[in-house]
Amino acid sequence: MEANTKILIVDDMQSNINLITNILEKSKFKFATANTGKSAISKAKSTKFDLILLDIMMPDIDGFEVCKQLKSNPVTKDVPIIFLTALKDTDNIVKGFQLGAVDYISKPFNKHELLARVNTHLMLKKTQNELVNAKKKAEIANEFKSTFLANMSHEIRTPLNGIIGTTNVIQNTKLSEQQRELFDIIVTSSDNLVTIVNDILDFSKIEAGEMKLEKIDFSISKEISNVKMILKTKVDQQKLELIVDIKPTVPHILIGDTVRLKQILINLVNNAIKFTKKGSIKIIVDSVEQKKTDVKLLFKVIDTGIGIPKEKQNKLFKAFSQADTSTTRKFGGTGLGLVISKKICALMNGEIGVESKEGEGSTFWFTAKFGISESKESNTENSKKKSIKNKEKQFKILVAEDNLINQKVAKFNLEELNQEVEIAENGKIALEKYKSNKYDLIFMDCQMPEIDGYEATKRIRKIEKEENKKKTRIIAMTANAMKGDKEKCFKAGMDDFISKPFKLNELKDKLFE
Repeated sequence: MEANTKILIVDDMQSNINLITNILEKSKFKFATANTGKSAISKAKSTKFDLILLDIMMPDIDGFEVCKQLKSNPVTKDVPIIFLTALKDTDNIVKGFQLGAVDYISKPFNKHELLARVNTHLMLKKTQNELVNAKKKAEIANEFKSTFLANMSHEIRTPLNGIIGTTNVIQNTKLSEQQRELFDIIVTSSDNLVTIVNDILDFSKIEAGEMKLEKIDFSISKEISNVKMILKTKVDQQKLELIVDIKPTVPHILIGDTVRLKQILINLVNNAIKFTKKGSIKIIVDSVEQKKTDVKLLFKVIDTGIGIPKEKQNKLFKAFSQADTSTTRKFGGTGLGLVISKKICALMNGEIGVESKEGEGSTFWFTAKFGISESKESNTENSKKKSIKNKEKQFKILVAEDNLINQKVAKFNLEELNQEVEIAENGKIALEKYKSNKYDLIFMDCQMPEIDGYEATKRIRKIEKEENKKKTRIIAMTANAMKGDKEKCFKAGMDDFISKPFKLNELKDKLFE
């Protein structure tokens, strides 16, 4: 032990103190002494000790009470206490441990036992302190990592919003065959970049244990139809057939996280498209275990592609690993898609795996548990009814956004949906415009100069309350996509959230829901 180690010796008998100090002096420990309980408490509070040797039987306050008070005080609660006792019955020994002591030494003292126990607990305390410090350093490093990821996510998503938002508008204009081909390249490239950004963020969330699943009603057939529609262009480009087979035993309306379910399916089908030059891809859904309130489903994605050698299959679900290092160069991607899918499956109380032979195609399968809904309609179906009802309605909309490109993107897209749009360059201007105009809806960026979107929203909600005004719907339109960003928006008083970059259909859904 270090020579500057400080030990407090508490005993009402001077002969015991002399004996212990004589033993400890030879080991070059620094020490202080106290012969009453009150004195021990006072000294322990004023000086930082590494260890306390505490007698049980004392005239004013016994050792048990001293231990209790020291362990209840934030300043002294972490100092290890070893009881010095002539009371050898089990009840007293157990009572000492229950109050927080780490050990006891029986009187009369054995020199070697005393030194061994003192050294052992000093070493344990040192190790504990090192672990606490290492944990703090790891937490600080993780906080820096999270901040870096959040900043990078925001900075990448902002220009991506300009690209994708502009393509939303261009796709409805007349283009020559060559222009359409170039346009499709931009769309595909930007979509791939969004996937890469999302993969990195999802992986970070999962590793930090921050990914939580939603529980909403959804139609399994409609959600798989959505997957098919999302991937239709890629399937058509490869001249493949995408077949869906949902077995009759699968309940129609389920309860679970439809976004994460689709994420797994899109990952698996996207991979199948990459590695299948001709033939078909088939999605099969079957129930393998059904109870009254929940069901375990088996999903299979079967392709007629190049297949995967057996020795390379075990790499597929490992982080930053693909079956072949040339895969990334040839087909792109982060190598995280299957890892993320595996983690999501685990959150859904399921598993994931692959069966494949080189040259004969692959079958990727996964299981997941869902609740069975008593409702006859899913949330998505109800939302579509609302959308149909409002789709012709024109709103007066304020877009609070400081980035010029994002202003234009939002304005072009909203005008494409036949909406009346005004722009506010920051939260302060948005607040002023709100006070002098009546808006049906405000799209609010979160990071703006003067007043940010959170504060602007809080002030709007305060005005509504004080002046008894009708509540204006406020939707966050932000490139912040880390854990807690959505919750922060709701806490500020916003009604909904759309992350940049957004697609025209996503904007339409938010507008008319």
